Amino acid sequence: MKLIQRSLLCLALALPFGLGFAAEGGSSAHTVANPSGFQVRRGVNLSHWLSQKIPWSDPATFITEKDFQFIRSIGYDHVRVPVDEIELWDENGKQNEKNFAHLTAALHWARKHELRAIVDLHTVRAHHFNAANEGLTNTLWTDPKAQEHFLQLWRDLSSHLKEFPTDWVAYEIMNEPVADKPEQWNALIATSMKLIRSIEPQRVIVIGANRWQTAGNFPYLEVPKDDANIILSVHTYEPMAFTHHTANWVPIRDYEGPVHYPGQTITKAELDKYVPASKATLRKDLVAGGGEHVWNKERIAQELKPAFDRARQLGLQLYCGEFGCLPTVPRKDRLAYYRDMRAVLEENGAAWANWEYMADFGIVPFRSEEEAKTAKPDEGLIEVLLGKN
Repeated sequence: MKLIQRSLLCLALALPFGLGFAAEGGSSAHTVANPSGFQVRRGVNLSHWLSQKIPWSDPATFITEKDFQFIRSIGYDHVRVPVDEIELWDENGKQNEKNFAHLTAALHWARKHELRAIVDLHTVRAHHFNAANEGLTNTLWTDPKAQEHFLQLWRDLSSHLKEFPTDWVAYEIMNEPVADKPEQWNALIATSMKLIRSIEPQRVIVIGANRWQTAGNFPYLEVPKDDANIILSVHTYEPMAFTHHTANWVPIRDYEGPVHYPGQTITKAELDKYVPASKATLRKDLVAGGGEHVWNKERIAQELKPAFDRARQLGLQLYCGEFGCLPTVPRKDRLAYYRDMRAVLEENGAAWANWEYMADFGIVPFRSEEEAKTAKPDEGLIEVLLGKN
């Protein structure tokens, strides 16, 4: 079965129950308006398409208009569209015309199906959010040429996308910056905003704090003054020891014992049993990832409080652009995590987009090319995210 056929299957399977979710509309939580009228509440990330592309996938069929139709039918009101420099430009800065056409088509499909869209510059050649674990070096913060090239990417993107209405499409300057110092990221925000504003004075811009957009770094984020067309973005995958259990791209990958939510993510007895003294580094990483702590709705709210507070202080919309949990944990615990995440965000007036639409974190889950051929929507997860509270 081709991927396009799988998308059609997803639509056919989901529509009977999905329309009921759509009827619920947005949350009762207050969201903050901006002058451009770009407002979002519940969305999903279109990952592994024009960003972090799955090697066997074809961008022409991995995401199609049918996917946008399905996404809207189950109750989402927007999509976050990650894009990578390597997918949109070659090493000389020349546009990949096919992939730019895919992006343009996606934004038209989003508008047609009443989905707002956030175009997120996810990775560039000079910066990757997971560089430390990917064997890469981020030169963006120290190389003036890399910074000028980054601005040129936005000059190109903005010039190409400025035709789209400002109340339907927003831009996210960069995903999960990992600068050595917050001042480096703040400086790049300022120059990027100045550039985009010279082309599009009213476009809504999404910015997050340094160090993976974590809430704890919001006090160090410098937000451009006198600009109400800004949305603040926070990301959270805490507790990592739970949400990324056995993920092969993080240091805690080798822990094969049980994890729990809510409650103590990993008990001391479990750490002692599954992490011998010879694996002291693994134990340290698990503890750093929330492994020994008690996690519940209240702890999540506490973790996100600096972001909630900063958004309220500035009178700006807060947006959780990424959160999610792998299906490698107990099903009941996973759904409890999503239920609490949604509740905390919506009770604090934050919009959100879960990670992700398709693949291992997805509402249409698969972990291989073979699984993708028969993948179907996870009705239970969709109910937790988009059904009645």
